[in-house]
Amino acid sequence: MKLNIVKRNGKEMFAGGLDVPDDATTDDLKAVFAKAAKKHQTRQRFTLPIPAGADPKKVRGTPLDAGKSLSKDYGLKDGSVVVFKDLGPQVPYAVVFLAEYAGPMLCYLPFYFFRSAIYASTKKYPATAPMLQVQTLAMVFHTAHYLKRILETLFVHHFSHATMPIFNLYRNCAYYWGFAAIMSYFINHPAYTPVSETQMKVGFAFSALMQLGNLHCHVYQASLRKDGSKEYKEPKGGLFRFVTCANYCCEIYQWVGFNVATQSAMGWLFVACGAAQMMDWANAKHKRLKRLFPGFRRPFKLLPPFY
Repeated sequence: MKLNIVKRNGKEMFAGGLDVPDDATTDDLKAVFAKAAKKHQTRQRFTLPIPAGADPKKVRGTPLDAGKSLSKDYGLKDGSVVVFKDLGPQVPYAVVFLAEYAGPMLCYLPFYFFRSAIYASTKKYPATAPMLQVQTLAMVFHTAHYLKRILETLFVHHFSHATMPIFNLYRNCAYYWGFAAIMSYFINHPAYTPVSETQMKVGFAFSALMQLGNLHCHVYQASLRKDGSKEYKEPKGGLFRFVTCANYCCEIYQWVGFNVATQSAMGWLFVACGAAQMMDWANAKHKRLKRLFPGFRRPFKLLPPFY
């Protein structure tokens, strides 16, 4: 059958249509398109057209998922219209995750281990002053957090998409690496003023508990796809019985505990920026789960009891 492939602006890409087998899947379409348009399959995204009269700002075209039959699952036939979007240069998810997690760990450590050289120009507060307990614990917790994320990327996570736009690599690294360096600069500064010992212990204890909770969430999510299936399954166990995005919840509270213990202004800004982004993701995921699983209900989307 011949499919009429158009760009998002409605411009036709192939005069007379693109030939695909009658029993073609989305993967077959991508392979045929790659040869015809010289666009690698990782850059391709196909959707059904937005229904006539629908508001394009509120309604999006149905995406053609990998492995699905074009005719049986989406009702496509000879002459049907399919919308193409070029996703641009792509990079594997795992590469992005490893870069954005290894970077912060490495950016934080120099301010702790090479303190005398970095703060040598500080006259009022000698850089040779001994490290405080809270500074050492902050370094350990910060390093352990990102080391955990690296190990999860290598051995736990199952990615629903193989790649993401390469721009995300630069943006995410700038965010994580920049905040890690700035936080470390102030936390390890010779002029740093610690909180009380009790507050420090409570903060780090809460942070450790949330780290374990986050790990449990990720291991549980990975168990939903042990069979290698890419089909999305409803998370129902553990904290996911109460919170739509329990993994984000634990991630945010982990940094809250860290900041209670270290009392860093840049640390609080970091968790605020991260929480704002995760709230946006939580809203989108909540809507998606409600659409995929009729009757889906959770007391909280992200942060009990605040959200």
